[in-house]
Amino acid sequence: MGDISDKLSYFQAITGIEDTDLCTEILTAHGWDLELAVSSITATEDHRPFSLDATDTAAVTSTTADREPQDIGLVLPPAGNNNQPPGLAWKLITVPFSIVSSSLGLISGAIGLGMWAASGVFSYSLGMIDFHGHARAASTPLVSVSQSASEAMDFVSRFERDYGNTRPNFLADGFMDALQRSRQEYKLLFVYLHSPDHQDTPFFCENSLCNDVFVAFVNENFVPWGGSVKASEGFKMSNSLKASRFPFCAVVMAATNQRIAMLQQIEGPKSPEEMVTILQRVLEESAPVLVSGRLEAEERRNSMRLREEQDAAYQASLEADQARERRRKEEQERLEHEAAEAERKRKEEEIAREKALQEAAEKEAALAKMREEKSLSLGAEPEKGPDVTQVLVRFPSGERKDRRFHCTSTIQSLYDYVDSLGCLEADSYSLVSNFPRTVYGPEKLALSLKEAGLHAQASLFVELN
Repeated sequence: MGDISDKLSYFQAITGIEDTDLCTEILTAHGWDLELAVSSITATEDHRPFSLDATDTAAVTSTTADREPQDIGLVLPPAGNNNQPPGLAWKLITVPFSIVSSSLGLISGAIGLGMWAASGVFSYSLGMIDFHGHARAASTPLVSVSQSASEAMDFVSRFERDYGNTRPNFLADGFMDALQRSRQEYKLLFVYLHSPDHQDTPFFCENSLCNDVFVAFVNENFVPWGGSVKASEGFKMSNSLKASRFPFCAVVMAATNQRIAMLQQIEGPKSPEEMVTILQRVLEESAPVLVSGRLEAEERRNSMRLREEQDAAYQASLEADQARERRRKEEQERLEHEAAEAERKRKEEEIAREKALQEAAEKEAALAKMREEKSLSLGAEPEKGPDVTQVLVRFPSGERKDRRFHCTSTIQSLYDYVDSLGCLEADSYSLVSNFPRTVYGPEKLALSLKEAGLHAQASLFVELN
């Protein structure tokens, strides 16, 4: 709340004071500090002894089943805010004293803050020189618990100690947390305000609240919450719920506009049968609202689940489409790669084929040139005569060739003759004679035919190496 009018409206809603001038005066006295102004109204009441009996209170109707749910004007504060308004009459009486006490409180608070800061510095200094070394080692951090939760846990512990374990399952949380719990579970909140000094309290707790049938009924159908009127939150709730007689029970639920609706008050001692009857009637009257809330919540959950299923189906379909598109692209890329690879291989084979043809042609040309050169180197074939040697050459294919050579011609001339004929595909061969077998290898190329013993007539065959 940023402006003055919002603070004034909120202060009136919390405290229940309808006099605008009085609220303005209180807020002005506290510098328009909303929390401090509210605390000034409740500060003098938090520790005031609270004990009511039948002679101290006016007679009121114990139940409100025959009228519409009553909006008790209690605004739901943010989480963690457990301040609830006390009664109007008491606030009006204590306003002047609250203003004075708040001023004194500010002064004492400033002094206390200074002392606390000084003691903190002194303690830190001692810690630095290890005066508190052992204390630090033995200390353990404490879990922070709100005041309302602490009071609730203390109430549950004391109630269980005094009346045993057979009891409503009072939540060990503040009132607002309990109300939120009941809202989440779509149940009504059963409130019990405990006045330990009231004469009817022990009998009511032992015979009604701790009755087996009543305990089972309440635990199954309600969210139970209890508080002692001697504690801060219990006392404030007694004022907010306008408790005028004890023992006091109430059934409340969260209403619209962040307010609380009181569905039932049960004041004074009641038997467990009466309690169950009253609460059963409240359940029956509130059933349409609770059932409607459950149905709406279930519808919201179903709608959310349907949306999640639709989203999941859409996502699955999208992923399937993406997978198909990815496979299509992968297949297309594979085919393109295979086509490119086949084209590359075809070109390589074509190049290799052309190269082989070219090499074969070059080789054939070289052989033809070599045969021509060797044929020219032999000269003309001589006529028959005493110095002429007749040579017959047989090839592996069975073909025979003969020629006349001068007896002075060398064995190399025979190899040149064979090469010039072009009858062999092999590059390495030897000329061999039989009877006796003689191989005319490289070491005999320089011998003349006569020196080699081939004059005047010789028969040789080609032996491939």
